[in-house]
Amino acid sequence: MSQQQGKLAIIMRGLPGSGKSYWVDTYLKQQGIDQAVHIKQYGYFSTDSYFEKNGKYQFNPKLLGQYHQANLTAFINAMANNEPIVICDNTNVAKWEYMAYEAAAKSLGYQIRFVLIGNPKDSQHQQLCAKRNRHQVPLSHIKTMARLFELDD
Repeated sequence: MSQQQGKLAIIMRGLPGSGKSYWVDTYLKQQGIDQAVHIKQYGYFSTDSYFEKNGKYQFNPKLLGQYHQANLTAFINAMANNEPIVICDNTNVAKWEYMAYEAAAKSLGYQIRFVLIGNPKDSQHQQLCAKRNRHQVPLSHIKTMARLFELDD
């Protein structure tokens, strides 16, 4: 088996509150504790993490572009360092939002797995997401994101 066969890039997709981070946590538990800790430290990338300040989430839309770029750069650096599993845990509503992650993973010899959580077009799913997302994203904004959500991978 070639070294490249074992390299995996997981690109999460879903509305805020859909369960993306829960899916990642469940997946990591299945990898065993040592591997889970390693991936969480060196292979897990979420733009949301850049908005965490002293344990509190402080969203600033002016920093979104900068933080998305920093997250992408960290993701690419991890692949350049041959991390066996890398995860992009963003909403990835539109194809352009994850195209660079996908292109970088392909060019660095990673298998790519897209994981869509829930049905963004379903109104009951949207209401559930509004209730349980960690960042108090209101239902009106979730509905807007759902309308813009591109489903063809």
